[in-house]
Amino acid sequence: MKNRNDNLKRVIVDFKKLTPEILALLVEKYPDGYDDDHVISFRNQHNEIIEAVEVTTADTKYLVKVSSKLAVTMENYDEDDYDDFESDDPEAVQPPDTEDTDD
Repeated sequence: MKNRNDNLKRVIVDFKKLTPEILALLVEKYPDGYDDDHVISFRNQHNEIIEAVEVTTADTKYLVKVSSKLAVTMENYDEDDYDDFESDDPEAVQPPDTEDTDD
């Protein structure tokens, strides 16, 4: 028997391509942030190890690459910050002002 998630489109999302919609899904699924138990590790087509957290919509499974930028952005999330943007606009989510980030 097939799992209902087997037919979902799979998308790897880097912080630069993070949209308000995906960010909202992440904050909803991980309201207290994500920890090591939530992180999925896999190798991409270049055989590099990728660490990501997963969120799913009706038709897509998003694997969002983890980074300090993502953690800080989720921590400081306020949906009102994105009122002037479309939910699928990757330009809306800007990197946080941090001194030491890993991306």
